[in-house]
Amino acid sequence: MKAVRDIEVLIVEDDLRIAEIQKLFIEKIEGFQTIGIASSYVEAKSFIEIMQPDLLLLDMYFPDMNGLDILKEIKQQSKQSDVIMITAAKEIEKVQEAIKIGIFDYIIKPVVFERFKQSLLRYQEYHMKLSELEEGNFPMTQQQVDKLLRKDVHGNREGEQISLPKGIDRMTLEKVMLVLGKTSVGLTAEIVAKEMGVSRTTARRYLEHLMSEEKIEADLTYGTVGRPERVYAVKI
Repeated sequence: MKAVRDIEVLIVEDDLRIAEIQKLFIEKIEGFQTIGIASSYVEAKSFIEIMQPDLLLLDMYFPDMNGLDILKEIKQQSKQSDVIMITAAKEIEKVQEAIKIGIFDYIIKPVVFERFKQSLLRYQEYHMKLSELEEGNFPMTQQQVDKLLRKDVHGNREGEQISLPKGIDRMTLEKVMLVLGKTSVGLTAEIVAKEMGVSRTTARRYLEHLMSEEKIEADLTYGTVGRPERVYAVKI
């Protein structure tokens, strides 16, 4: 059996302060090592070609490129690197395009360490499973394929649902965050419910869960009849 080596990570981020924070986060998680920080297209391309990292932590916007262009190049050139997008871009079109091209995960800034750690540990599990299968060099069973596909951002992820309370679904949580991310003025539970096509009670349950996780904040506003309503917004 091959010796287990650290997963090599390349940080592609033009804000060096943020890049250093991500590097510190990586140092706190066993089994990973940062092999470099690229702040431009030229640096990123050079690092990828020479170092061939296992994983890229990729921002969306740079002065000389769009992160999606790097992502497209990796997939078109059959590079072995996987990608986690870490960006402030909340537009649903950007998220959908990144998913379509092929990413492991999508994290919206500002990054919370627990969410960052969760993503990397999930990738570590996926990477280990893939390495074991490659080492065995046997035809894959349906069960093995299913386990690998659980790394995909569309599906349920092994172990992730355990940390969520009963009645809270990860994909629905992400949809709520996408709806809130469309505006900076905040939305009521009723508006969120209409946008998602769910009941107001369901929307409020998810909003209150996100409040408890300190991922969103709420303020009171008074309607035409004077009744106060909570307006929810993503924390800036």
